[in-house]
Amino acid sequence: MLSRSVTQQYPEVRPDLPPRSRGVIALVEENCTVCMLCARECPDWCIYIDSHKETLPAPEGGRPRARNMLDRFAIDFSLCMYCGICIEVCPFDALFWSPEFEYAEGDIRNLLHEKEKLAAWAQTVPPPPAHEPGAEPPKELAATSRPVRPRPAPAPKASTAPAPEAPEVPEEPPARRVPPPGRPPGTGPSAGHASVRAIRPPGALPKKETPSTGESSAEKLSTGRDDVPPKAAPPEQTSSTDSSGEPEEET
Repeated sequence: MLSRSVTQQYPEVRPDLPPRSRGVIALVEENCTVCMLCARECPDWCIYIDSHKETLPAPEGGRPRARNMLDRFAIDFSLCMYCGICIEVCPFDALFWSPEFEYAEGDIRNLLHEKEKLAAWAQTVPPPPAHEPGAEPPKELAATSRPVRPRPAPAPKASTAPAPEAPEVPEEPPARRVPPPGRPPGTGPSAGHASVRAIRPPGALPKKETPSTGESSAEKLSTGRDDVPPKAAPPEQTSSTDSSGEPEEET
C-alpha cells in the first residue's frame, strides 16, 4: 500500500512467468502410441484422436507386427480446462506444458489445434528445472549408477550314472501262532465267527416263544387279545330232495 504500483507495458514488455506455467499443451508425435489414455481421462472430452494400423516388415527369422499410426491428434482449447490430467496419464511422455499463452483468436473455431500446430508448440517447452541441492537423483540416473549384480554360478549337473541297487533281503515267513499251554486249539478269540455271533449283547432279553394257535393275524387284531380261543365255525347246511320233489333241509 505504501509502494507505488507499476504497470507492465504488455506486449512491449513480456512478463516473467514461473517455470511450470500452464500455457498450451505441446505434442511430441514420435512418442505417441495411440493408447487413447489422454482422450479417455480428459474430463472435458476435448481431445480427438484418429489412427490406423500398419504391418511392419518382419526381421529375418521373425514375424510381421502391426502398429498403430497416428492420423489426427487435436485439442479444442475452447473446451480445455487446463487441468493437466492428459499430461500426467501419458505413459510415453508425448504431451508437455508450454508457457506460451499468445494464441488468442477472434473466432472460437480457430482454437481447435491440430497435431501440426501442437507439434510446433513443442519447440517452446523449457527444459526441466534442476534438482534442488541434496535431493535424490532421478530414477534413470540412479539405475545407471547402480552396480551390476554378479550372476549366480550355475548349479553342477547331476550325474547320469545309475545309483547302486540295494541288496535283496529274503522275506521271512510269517510266524505261526502257538496256543498257550492248557488251552485246546480252536478255542481262542479267533476260533471263528460262530462263537462271536452267539454272544448276546448286554441288556437284551431272549425272545419269548409262544405256541401257535393257527389264528391269523387279522383275527387277532379283531379280537384285541392273543389268548382268546378261536370261534367255532357255523355248521354247514345241506339240502336234499325227497321223492315228491320238495327240498328237505337237514342239519
